[in-house]
Amino acid sequence: MKEFKGRVLAGGEWRGEAVVSRQGVNTLATFQKSALKNAKQVIVSDQNNADIYGKNITGKALCLPITIGSTTGGLVIQTVCAMKIAPAAFLFSEHIDSLAASGIVLARIWENSDVIAIDQLGEDFLASVNTGDIISVRQDGTVIIE
Repeated sequence: MKEFKGRVLAGGEWRGEAVVSRQGVNTLATFQKSALKNAKQVIVSDQNNADIYGKNITGKALCLPITIGSTTGGLVIQTVCAMKIAPAAFLFSEHIDSLAASGIVLARIWENSDVIAIDQLGEDFLASVNTGDIISVRQDGTVIIE
């Protein structure tokens, strides 16, 4: 069991499965197909991210360094939160970027989303967590890899 402490941007308590990307996640390429198809879950459609391509990330902890890509990133995150198909948590090893932060905050305010966001968990976090691991998230920003 390993424990990490990050900065809480959108808090909550949660326990579940991790899906891990060791590279930046392009939000548009990741979420767009599922959102446009009005799908019941997000199956990652970014062919340039072999870590998560084709994986279901709905209701899971998306562990990543940072989001990258289009300026529509925040809107795409807000959209999948409104559709109730978003990851349960976004766990960033680095400092969250402004687009992802805006999407998460807007989803919390406008969509009543309970999506969790914690950043600055560190490189060691991303090196330690693997897809399929069970993790627990606490209100104070503690993330435990069980």
